[in-house]
Amino acid sequence: MLVVAAVAGAFALGVLGVPSVAAVDNTFGDVTNETTTVETDLVVSNPNPVGVGLDGVSINYTVSMNSVEMAHGAHEGITLETGNSTLDFETQMRNDAIPPWWVTHIENGERTTVDIDATVTSDLLGRSADLTRTREIETDLIGAFSSNETRPVNADSPLTDDPVLYVNETRGEWGEVSDAETPIDMEFVVYNPNLEPYVITEIGYDITMNGVEMGTGETAEEYVIPSYSSETVELTTVLDNRRLDEWWVTHLDEDVNGHQVTDLRIEFYAVVELPSGDEVTVPLNELTYEETFGTDIFDEGGDVGEPTDESEDDDANDGIGDGDDSQTDGETGDDGGTDDSNGGLLDGSDDGSGTDDGNETTDGTDDGSGTDDGNETTDGTDDGDTADGDNETDGGNESDDGGLLPVADD
Repeated sequence: MLVVAAVAGAFALGVLGVPSVAAVDNTFGDVTNETTTVETDLVVSNPNPVGVGLDGVSINYTVSMNSVEMAHGAHEGITLETGNSTLDFETQMRNDAIPPWWVTHIENGERTTVDIDATVTSDLLGRSADLTRTREIETDLIGAFSSNETRPVNADSPLTDDPVLYVNETRGEWGEVSDAETPIDMEFVVYNPNLEPYVITEIGYDITMNGVEMGTGETAEEYVIPSYSSETVELTTVLDNRRLDEWWVTHLDEDVNGHQVTDLRIEFYAVVELPSGDEVTVPLNELTYEETFGTDIFDEGGDVGEPTDESEDDDANDGIGDGDDSQTDGETGDDGGTDDSNGGLLDGSDDGSGTDDGNETTDGTDDGSGTDDGNETTDGTDDGDTADGDNETDGGNESDDGGLLPVADD
């Protein structure tokens, strides 16, 4: 008791200092279907010339994302040598925290604030020291879906000539997210280059993230595409938030695409009613949307967040966004000061699908790029370039109708 009183008196007189948190380093360890292990190295600085070992010394730390607590740990009865001491411990994070965080991320415009808080407390002295690291992150998972690129819809059927339709534009944005689902509102501007009207009776979709089925469905509305006209077809795709914890396991599995790497993929098909009344199911391969993104949530560096096969997404920026991490040691009575710093964790990479091909569109209007591909456009006019191109939409063959779209007389 005499030693304890002497130490307490020394702290009170300012002869001895309060231990503080110098650094917190986290990594992901073993992952199961239910939990994710967070491995923590907590560096505590003891400024005193002697070690400190009091039953009343404890350490608490919390990792949260958009105020959703992801992991929490505590240690009591800590013995600290003079100088810096590294304390190693593990915490189990429940994977069912992933869906609530995802909802906040989408609601915030794909933005997340990651907070790592650590506190050293001495019950005997009634004092604490805090360290807070804050990182602001932002993603853009569906931005590249919006595109003015013209893509053909080929039925590959003996009942009709290809292409049966063109998709001249695609647009996409997040809908109103809920605890249960995350909708994506999509629009397709469809052009009919034929003499007869065509009917789209159904458009279906399938969404996967690292091969995990996240959503599937189809439209419930028919769209009539008049001859030589365009129509906007609307489709809402839906991600099932209940599958997000299953996706999370694959996201951390280095054997899937790399540690903390995900391949988001949306595939489409259309059921088209021909003028003859026959229906054909057309895979919309040209509209398949694929986005690869990586994360480095704890700033581990190295190849964390990097795809194992970057050739699958050559045009993508798969690098982890650089950011400044700063931290503050604070000695306080009841609370500690905080310090905010920015750093990139999630990095949404572009697969290049949102770029313009520089060609005149199939409705006869110019896309404004100022470049020519050397091909005749689908309205029957020449683009003025005598060089041969490789991207003719008709495959270089004449269609059975004796030509392309007729040119209207002035």
